[in-house]
Amino acid sequence: QAQLIESGGGLVQAGGSLRLSCVASGLTFSNYGMGWFRQAPGQEREFVAAIRSSGGTTFFGDSVKGRFTISRDNAKNTVHLQLTTLQPEDTAVYYCAATSYCLGYGCYAKANEYDLWGQGTQVTVSS
Repeated sequence: QAQLIESGGGLVQAGGSLRLSCVASGLTFSNYGMGWFRQAPGQEREFVAAIRSSGGTTFFGDSVKGRFTISRDNAKNTVHLQLTTLQPEDTAVYYCAATSYCLGYGCYAKANEYDLWGQGTQVTVSS
């Protein structure tokens, strides 16, 4: 049974950093593009970042460009999201997701293009 498990969320002050991780099991990880989304209470799920299966190409949402980075280790079935210069508006539940067919930004940025989702990890940024 394929699953994604996120970790690394927590409470951090504005300006701080966090590193989120997502470990995949039950699937051939290197065949999947991976994405991160976030959802704050009362808001729609928002695209944060994505990385192609090979790790050679990354994509970012406008609100996190220059502050967040995404990376993956196919040998460890893991994708990371490094969050820096965090602001209170970054507070949300962060989800990782896997897609078997996306190639470009237009696909990666759409939540309904993903096949599998994790349960999410809470990130709270205090002012």
